Amino acid sequence: MRTLILFRHAKSSWTNSGLGDFDRPLSERGEKAAPRMAAYVAEQCLVPDLVLCSAARRTRDTLDLALPQWVPEPRIDYVKALYLAEVPTLLALVHNTPPETQRLMIIGHNPGLQNFALALIGGDTPEAGTIARKFPTAAVAVIRFDIRDWAAVRPRGGHLASFMTPRQFATA
Repeated sequence: MRTLILFRHAKSSWTNSGLGDFDRPLSERGEKAAPRMAAYVAEQCLVPDLVLCSAARRTRDTLDLALPQWVPEPRIDYVKALYLAEVPTLLALVHNTPPETQRLMIIGHNPGLQNFALALIGGDTPEAGTIARKFPTAAVAVIRFDIRDWAAVRPRGGHLASFMTPRQFATA
């Protein structure tokens, strides 16, 4: 059994119009949501073995705020190709995950993460409805695969174990 955790970066700030998209930091709301969602990951015993994190500032900031919640600290790879990655790129990264990794987390961007989640669980399934409507900032989707190797991950091959948003977590 393998577990893929898709963590969309927390809310970013648009206050400095001189910054390019890649360099935008987190907003105050994002700085609060990231550790809260990381705590949820830890409480669910989902601390990743490996994190593939987009090299964009808002994803790195999200990870920096998440790390204090996770013991042991996971291995981290910053992957420039994750910036605004689409489904084929995301799938290729998953396929190349080291075999010793049981829990893989990708910290990335929309629409890629939303489309990837829907592709993996099948967009026409009842559990996909919530993700299809919206994959908000700092949301976490947990997808399980009954496979021995990450190279066996296929579209429609995963089961959505949970999908949590910062708003849901605050009311849970």
